[in-house]
This record gives sequence, structure tokens and C-alpha cells, in this order.
Amino acid sequence: MIGNDALNVAIDAGENPYLLGPYAPVDEEIVAEDLEVVGEIPSDLEGLYVRNGPNPRFPAGGRYHWFDGDGMLHGLHLADGKATYRNKWVRTDGFAAEAADGRALWEGVAEPRGGNPDDGTRLRLKDTSNTDVVFHNGSLVTLWYLAGQPYKVDPFTLDTIGSDDWKGARDCMVSAHAKVDPRTKEFLFFDYGPTPPFMSYGVVSADGSLTHHTEISIPGARMPHDMAITENHSILMDLPLVVDPDSAARGRHRLEFLGETPARFGVIPRFGTDANVQWFEAEPCYIYHTINAWEEGDEIVMDVCRFRPPSSSSMDFRGPLAHILNYLRLDAYVHRYRFNLVTGRTTEGPIDDRNTEFPMINHRNLGQKNRYAYNVSISSDTVMYFDGLVKYDLEQGTDERYGFGAGRYGSEAPFAPRTGATAEDDGYLLSFVYDATTERSELLILDAQDLPAGPIGRVMIPRRIPNGFHACWVTADELETARVGAA
Repeated sequence: MIGNDALNVAIDAGENPYLLGPYAPVDEEIVAEDLEVVGEIPSDLEGLYVRNGPNPRFPAGGRYHWFDGDGMLHGLHLADGKATYRNKWVRTDGFAAEAADGRALWEGVAEPRGGNPDDGTRLRLKDTSNTDVVFHNGSLVTLWYLAGQPYKVDPFTLDTIGSDDWKGARDCMVSAHAKVDPRTKEFLFFDYGPTPPFMSYGVVSADGSLTHHTEISIPGARMPHDMAITENHSILMDLPLVVDPDSAARGRHRLEFLGETPARFGVIPRFGTDANVQWFEAEPCYIYHTINAWEEGDEIVMDVCRFRPPSSSSMDFRGPLAHILNYLRLDAYVHRYRFNLVTGRTTEGPIDDRNTEFPMINHRNLGQKNRYAYNVSISSDTVMYFDGLVKYDLEQGTDERYGFGAGRYGSEAPFAPRTGATAEDDGYLLSFVYDATTERSELLILDAQDLPAGPIGRVMIPRRIPNGFHACWVTADELETARVGAA
């Protein structure tokens, strides 16, 4: 871990902490088989853990923002007590253009966009597909935080198959976070952008056909990041984080938080239209990630990680990177909303006040009531590090914690159900963890029913995996279905 004083020295010298230490990019794609295991890989744990994140292929001019790097997938396949690691860049259109030219062609989100290639995109920014990864219709699907093309990726090789056009029907982009219903296997998504229509919402069937798409009326350009689903509804967000029009007119991407403007949540039937949306107002806020939502009588219940924007007193950095670095730090807490579909009333309140984010649940409970949530805890350092995991029991109001240890930083931790599991928390949590003392990474396997006990197994990876964004678990059954479908 780099101390605050050392960080400020590095920043004053023009260095960016999101290109240093655990954030430094790697420049090789490798395959490593039969990896060393400390402890054991449980015999009832088989499948694929895969995580997305930014990893710039070529250094670009201007100020680097952590969100700018090209998407790179890091996958660990577990089978028969053995593990194989591989990593590959997502071959987006932007990545291919820069590879052909041998240099960076785009500058990042913090710089003016006028000099970037005019590739017909709405934002004139490189769609890096570096944010989320989900499994749908036999493929991994990677997504971009500003709404971009969904890229299909082979779950076995991590080779990019190409942009998914939903059998020729796609005429929109897809937000950073789409939801795959574990029961219907439908892919539910929203799109948003800087020009009308500012938002749309849709459903893709289990076989990859666009079955529903409708425009959603909101007052102007917003920056929603996530959504939620229930058995019969989807929840969309109109939050008071808006695109600054003056900056946009000058070719810059700058956001403004309107602290006096209520947050709005739109509940729409799964196959509803704009006319069917029921809007609920709540306290002004921003939300990066939802935990889950479900139907309970006349109400929709939704748990989220509610973000606290930084105050002027928390601005520790100085210099040309100050704005970027101060706003990259997360300060969020678990918060619950109830939307009454009969009265139109919103009820809300905090569940916990500690700084935790990047939530995961047992995916089998997505859209249904869940008891447990698994969040990463955010350290108090000036640069954002994930220093441990927290398991929330949302029924009992209790929690358990596991810390990664000094100089060790983790990743979002998907839940992997044990083969034959019946209880919601009968399974494992998986997280890539970087160790600053060894400059290597490992996969931690933790028993979700006994988090404080520490890892059951540690899969040692012969290289460092840079800190990144979102991850998913693909079961052995899902992989087998994908293999049969590809045959």
C-alpha cells in the first residue's frame, strides 16, 4: 500500500495511482494450468470465476481515469480439484482500431473528446466494455459503464466472439449492468444517452432474441448505472446526477449532482411501456449498485448501496488529477426502499452505515426475496482498495466479516452454490486477492456459512491481476450447456 504522502509526491510528479501498484496494467495474455493450491479446492465446487476490469493496452495522452482502460477478463476454471487461469483483452471495435494502428487513438473521459475518432458513437469515447460480465445464452457478455455494445465472449477460451446484435434487432446500447433472470434466462437491460430518447428499456429472450424494447420518459440526460428486477417488474432510476450541458457543449464529459432534486425510481411491468411506469420519489442520492429487489404484498422492496458524494472537507488530493482521484473513492452504505404500488408511497432507511459496496447475492435468488448479501468493504485509504468481505444477514440484522490482511486487496466476490445445495448460503465466496509483498495474486475460496474462518483454499496465480470491477460465477451445468450448444 502506498501512503498518502508518497501518493501526493507521485501525483505531483505526474504519476497516477490508478496506474501504480495493484492498479498497474499487465501487458501479456497467458494460460496457466494445474495451479498450486494451498488448502483445497472443494470437490463440490466446479465452474468458472471470471472478472472484468480496465487494463489499458496503449498509454493515452491526458489524464488517465480508472474507467478508461481497455476491458480485460481474468478467468479461473475449477474442475476435478484443479484450476486453470487465463486472461484476455475484450476485442472491442476500439481495441481493434488501436491494435491496427499500434497506438492509442482515444483520450479518456477526463479530456476533451474533439480529437477522438468520430466512430459514430454518441459520446465520442472508446467503448472499452470493461465494467461488468454476465452469462447469457451460452456466452459471457461484457458491458461498458456509459452504455455500449454488448460483446459476446467464449467462456472456455475468453476469445471475443463479437458484438451481440440480438439476431439483427439491436438498435440501442446496453447499460453497465443488465440482469439475467435465473428462472426465465431472460436478459433485462436499459440504455441511456446524452440525447433524446434519454432512456430505453428492454428484454432479450433466453435464445438471444429481442422480445421487448420501449422508450422511457425522463427529464434529461442522466447517469444511471444499475437497475433491479423482480418476478414481474423492473426498477429503473432517474437520479439527480446529470450531464453538465455547458461542459458537453465544450466537448467534455462532466457530471453535476443536484443535491436538492429528489431521486426517482420507475417501476415498470417486465413487458410494460412508458405509459405503465409508476414513478416513486425519494431523498436525493446516487446509487451505483443494487443488491436485489422482490415483491412483498403491495410493495416492491429494493436493497441498494447508497452513495455519499464527497464533501469539500474530504478532498485530500491536489493538482491536475485532484477531481478524478477524489471522486473515485467510494463511500456507500446498505439502504432499503419500499415502493407501495397501491398508495404510491416511498419508505426508505439505512440498514448499515459502514462503507461497503460491489454487492453480490446467490444468483438463484435474483428478483426473489434474499436473506444474505455479500459486499466488499472499502478501506479508509485515499485510493480505493477493497480490504475485506462482509456477509449481511438482512433478516436478522447481523453480519460477519473477513479481512484480506495488510497489503492485500480483493475483488468483487460472487457466490458459488455448492453442488446439491438447498440453503441460500450453502456455497462459497470467490475473490481474486493481490498481495503487495509478493506482487502476485491468488483466488480465495471462502465458506459462505463461516466467513470468519478464512479460506478453505487459495489458488496461487503466477502473476499479478490488476484491481478491477465486476465478476460472475458460471456453474459447471451452465458451462456444459454452453459446450453442447456450441457443438
